[in-house]
Amino acid sequence: MYKVDEKIIYKKDVCKIRDIKEDKNIKYYILTPIDDESLIIKVPIDNKLMRNLISKEEIEKIIDEIPNIKPLDNIDDRFIENTYKELLNGGSYEELITIIKMTYIRNNERQKQNKKISEKDDKYFNLAEKYLYNEFGTVLNMTFDETKEYITKKVEANLA
Repeated sequence: MYKVDEKIIYKKDVCKIRDIKEDKNIKYYILTPIDDESLIIKVPIDNKLMRNLISKEEIEKIIDEIPNIKPLDNIDDRFIENTYKELLNGGSYEELITIIKMTYIRNNERQKQNKKISEKDDKYFNLAEKYLYNEFGTVLNMTFDETKEYITKKVEANLA
């Protein structure tokens, strides 16, 4: 059982446990996402969509593996959103990184051709970054931007 003030992942969002209540013999957590403290979520304590945050050691291993995670290529634009949804719902850090890499590459190519970036690519890029950097940042005690910069620098250093 989690404790009050502990941070966990609920679905894909980092949440803080504000309270533990009981109503009609059902215990539940009162959660607040760290990026929207006005939102209150009531979740039964036995809900399977909650998990612990990743460890610092696991984060470092994942960052070290980023250069080896290949973006998917040659995906027909008609199916790209389904591909992004599947990766996003897969729940792994590697899948989030795959989305970030794919959308980054696709948008770079569009910009080189003087085209507007794709709204779908932009949407899934932002979602993948949010889920990945919010959790990593919480564990590393960094802001979203600091986390993004930290990961970028570590990846670049590993490639050098």
